[in-house]
Amino acid sequence: MIDGHTKLAGVMGWPVEHSRSPLMHNHWCRVNGVNGAYVPLPTRPEGFDQALRGLAAAGFQGVNVTIPHKEAAMLACDELTPTAKRAGAVNTICFVAGRIIGDCTDGTGFCDNLSAHDVAIAGRAMVLGAGGAARAVAAALLDRGCEVVIANRTLERAEALVEALGGGEAVAWYEWPSLLSGCSLLVNATSMGMGGKAGLDWDAALREAAPGLCVTDIVYTPRETPLLLAAQARGLRTVDGLGMLVHQARAGFRAWFGVDPQADRTTFDLLAASLRTDA
Repeated sequence: MIDGHTKLAGVMGWPVEHSRSPLMHNHWCRVNGVNGAYVPLPTRPEGFDQALRGLAAAGFQGVNVTIPHKEAAMLACDELTPTAKRAGAVNTICFVAGRIIGDCTDGTGFCDNLSAHDVAIAGRAMVLGAGGAARAVAAALLDRGCEVVIANRTLERAEALVEALGGGEAVAWYEWPSLLSGCSLLVNATSMGMGGKAGLDWDAALREAAPGLCVTDIVYTPRETPLLLAAQARGLRTVDGLGMLVHQARAGFRAWFGVDPQADRTTFDLLAASLRTDA
């Protein structure tokens, strides 16, 4: 029951009704006995800054931010964590003593998901895309000692990302399939595959893949994207994107509610059931 002591957090987006974060965080509040609530906060882009400062003034512990607010969130923060600066993105915000502090948990959540599946974070990783998610993932992999190759349909964006990160290698889009023989990890950090739309002949793209390649996708709607299905058909190991969603959320919950939630089977089953309902 919500009362005067309830700690509040939420997710700001436009639209935001698709977000699974309220389902996940409120589940964690229940199972951990936390007097807290996490709510969807549909926020128009033109009102984002005012809404963010209003939530801080109203006593919220913090918020997640999703599309289209991530760039605005960076500009609105009074302080950025080193991880947020490195990733060039903010997805998790804490309100502390009147200050708005921005963090990025996407890269850590991605790597934690790999570790949870016993995937070694080592060797050469091919990252597809050069947007915010790709930058967070590439930064996390570089910081863990991986060689990172970034492929993007616009080569200049991949080159700019490599320069910003201070490491990695940019390659033209047409080149990346031929380089998979030397890679241990392939990461789709684009929206290709969302909603089950292929966007590419993935089977053909994977023809040069090394037998030990692990293929992962940050998309989790559907959990088995066209890329993952093509990889499975070739006998390659795959990791879906739902775990990244869960693991990136843990840091925010810990900061807002003071409890480290578990990425357990119950959490995954709850989210998976909601995805099947929407399918």
